[in-house]
Amino acid sequence: MMEQNAHPAVPPCPHFGKCGGCTFQDVSYETQLARKKEALEEIPGLRVSEVFFGKPYEYRTRMDLVFHPEGIGFRQKRNWRKIIDISECLISRPELNTLISEIRNFFKKPDSFDVVRRKGTFRYAVIRTPPEDSAISFVLNRNSEGLEKGKNQVREFAEITSARNVLCTYVSYNSGASISNDYDIIKGSDFLTEKYAGNIFRYNVQGFAQNNHDVMEILHSCCSRILKKYGDSSTFLLDLYGGVGIFGINNAAFYEYVLILENMEKAVLTAGHNIKANRAANVAAVCMDAKHLKRIKLPESLCVIIDPPRSGVHPKTLKHLKSIKPHLILYVSCSVKQLAHDLSFLEEYKTVSVTLFDLFPQTPHLESVIELVPR
Repeated sequence: MMEQNAHPAVPPCPHFGKCGGCTFQDVSYETQLARKKEALEEIPGLRVSEVFFGKPYEYRTRMDLVFHPEGIGFRQKRNWRKIIDISECLISRPELNTLISEIRNFFKKPDSFDVVRRKGTFRYAVIRTPPEDSAISFVLNRNSEGLEKGKNQVREFAEITSARNVLCTYVSYNSGASISNDYDIIKGSDFLTEKYAGNIFRYNVQGFAQNNHDVMEILHSCCSRILKKYGDSSTFLLDLYGGVGIFGINNAAFYEYVLILENMEKAVLTAGHNIKANRAANVAAVCMDAKHLKRIKLPESLCVIIDPPRSGVHPKTLKHLKSIKPHLILYVSCSVKQLAHDLSFLEEYKTVSVTLFDLFPQTPHLESVIELVPR
């Protein structure tokens, strides 16, 4: 690996080293990309073909900020009980920083949740600003005596904020979660919309979405370029861990039929909406855990795209994929360690291309797309 202090840089953020977020601001962006390429190539047999990146700052579309008695901020590095007060975050989109300012200006002395005493109302402000949309989810302690007062404050804030959507989300005092199925819509909707490859997708404010829209647009274009090579009017595309259907819908034109498999029922329902909204008549979404893949009868002419969570692909899923031998496995990975583990089970496949996408500048995290075909 590259030396830790190679190509140093001056961190532009005054909170660097204290905040528990960014860790790479003290090295040049060129060095950051080189380190990530090296990390990916430590996996036996992988050689990065291309590297794509966008802005090194002002890219994030989601931030989970923590309330404290004087405002909002991020947890301190190596001390999760302490909060670093912030007025802006340099890796966040300008639109997101605007909403941070609005929250700070309104909630001067919030009844913030004390993690030691387990009392207080306001826990988090989850801010999302995809292009052309925005939402703030105020995460409140449902066990707080000041809950109704807190909800009324959010209602007052909703009248003056520029955020299109505002929610009150409720979690128990002993939970550290920043999302929940228990919430009230205070303003707008509980859905956000985002466009990829010309198609418009919606997803729940409480659901998952990538945090770097610009680089994800490039990633979707790259995946489509690869999937198009293997698709034809008699080939079936299986979209595993398919979420709200973005990969499956965007590539439906290249295949006879597309099946989206996802284990979260709400995401499957949203995928159904997205299928209809984008008129993808040859696409279907099914609620099923990928580990039960063998229950589905699949045709021999098959391609698979896999975009698993950080925990990777279930061993039963990998075992079944090996038995049915798709013409293509396109693996979208957010974890180098788990990718190495999963690829070790696919020894019957060889790597055609490895593409690195820097969705997370100033941090050690990366996204990659691996093109695999049978040996």
